[in-house]
Amino acid sequence: MFHWDNGLKLTRSDLAIDFRRRQPRAFISHAHADHIARHEYALCTPETAALYRFRLGKRPVRELPYREPIAWGGLRLTTYPAGHCLGSAMLLAEDGRQSVLYTGDFKLTESATAERAELVHAETLIIESTFGRPTDRWPPREDVIAQLEQLVRQTLAQEAVPVIHAYALGKSQEVTRLLTDRGIPVLQHRDIYAVSRVYEACGVSLGRHELLQATVEPGWAVVVPPRARTASIERAVHIAVTGWALDPGAKYRLRVDHALPLSDHADYGELIEAVERVGARKVYCTHGPESFVDHLCELGVDAAPLGRPAQRRLF
Repeated sequence: MFHWDNGLKLTRSDLAIDFRRRQPRAFISHAHADHIARHEYALCTPETAALYRFRLGKRPVRELPYREPIAWGGLRLTTYPAGHCLGSAMLLAEDGRQSVLYTGDFKLTESATAERAELVHAETLIIESTFGRPTDRWPPREDVIAQLEQLVRQTLAQEAVPVIHAYALGKSQEVTRLLTDRGIPVLQHRDIYAVSRVYEACGVSLGRHELLQATVEPGWAVVVPPRARTASIERAVHIAVTGWALDPGAKYRLRVDHALPLSDHADYGELIEAVERVGARKVYCTHGPESFVDHLCELGVDAAPLGRPAQRRLF
């Protein structure tokens, strides 16, 4: 039903999945740069379509709202929320005999700016497993958010500027909403602010936020992309929000004062939960350590890695 040809493709419809190189027809699970290209024709959710066009200009797209199946190239295709960022989607493909669920990047916990992930049954599961090591387990989300709020308020009380480093699409809007919901206004880097305009056009409120200017007034938090130039911000306290903050040395590698494990990916426990809830007979793992495949096999799951270099197989 699908094969690997330097990327995942649905065989019957010749539909490329999350390709980074131009394709005649492609499904885009979400609009992060490592999942998109200037395809001749793309399928994605309406929100991803808006973000895709924002990033790459006007593109031909067929919009697939969540839970509204379409017939496509002999298949029935249905998108479901993935919880990763605005518009992120899992794809269920069915041909009348078999079914495949592709997760793309996802997380199961709630989000302030994206619809919560929805898992459905499929005979085959293709699962993103970036944080697939048993040590990759997030602290409770509410604890991390409380720690972020405490650091921001503490910094403001010291008449310094809290500067939060987060990806321009997704994490920055999440952090902005979390802070504004708690009464802390936010100034956004221009790249983030531009993405936020798309979020708001799609109906996602981000609270009190404005474009970062040359000076920062007291009482405001600042959100910037990773590695953004911030030398002009005086008395800055830098905070990174990323799943990689589980590494005790992350703050030194990221060159920040604090690093908090607020992630938009599933952790090890969520990955195991997703496999159990989908109940697939066969599981293929992508974008993660092959040791995760071994862990699944130890649990009695028929699992294998997908996407090894030079691999071309029919499944």
